[in-house]
Amino acid sequence: MLRIVDARTGHLVEIPSVSRHLLSICVHLPAGDSGIGMADLRALLVGDVLARTAELHGLQSRTLLAVPDLPSEQAQALDHAMSALGVHPPAAVGGHHRNGPLRAAADVHVDASGTAAQDAVDGVRVDVGQVDPASRDKGVAFVPEGTDPLALRMLMLGHTYRTPLTVTGTALDEAGRRLTHWRQLVADWADEPSRPVPADLLRHAHAVLADDLGVPAVLDMLGTVAAGTDVPAGAKFETFALLDRVLGLDLAREVGHQHRAAT
Repeated sequence: MLRIVDARTGHLVEIPSVSRHLLSICVHLPAGDSGIGMADLRALLVGDVLARTAELHGLQSRTLLAVPDLPSEQAQALDHAMSALGVHPPAAVGGHHRNGPLRAAADVHVDASGTAAQDAVDGVRVDVGQVDPASRDKGVAFVPEGTDPLALRMLMLGHTYRTPLTVTGTALDEAGRRLTHWRQLVADWADEPSRPVPADLLRHAHAVLADDLGVPAVLDMLGTVAAGTDVPAGAKFETFALLDRVLGLDLAREVGHQHRAAT
């Protein structure tokens, strides 16, 4: 059972599509004249993780994107940002003007910070926390040149989606170092005999993801697994590979490359 906080009530509710085995998600972006900002990217990421979580739990999903009509250049920038962040392309994109929001039928409506409330639509409403401070400005480059965009994905995944988030150069650097280290470890573990994902780890990951998208708890669990000695290397590899289906961090990128992780 997947549950998430409905912003209308503040209570955890079961996602209504479970019985139909199909989850319909609509991500609403307020992107105005100055283009796409960090808050928009965070909402896209939340919609992507929700869809990935549903699929991990055996459900099919379909994502729609409701965004104001954008000039061609801004639309291309949005496509580029989604690709760079590993966000799966939406099944449909609905353009609309600021006074006429798209009211697509969906089980879950994910609203970026600054989006007008969608109380009139059916389904669960999920409000994504704002992104502060300087990164609030629209149209800025979302990561510095030379930084892996997935470091931003890891940084955002490390915070509960409903809480405000500050994106700083220091935080991005730390997320990038952690991402690089994990990829090196995964590449090393890939050389060891395969072992199944430990049942207790799998149960914990499924439980926290199903309970209001507890992705930070999954990252904490993986950090413990990586540093520990009680899980065989082959099982560590399978655990990281499986959960990367939700995380979308390309953790197996270095598999097959000739290097060893620092110990």
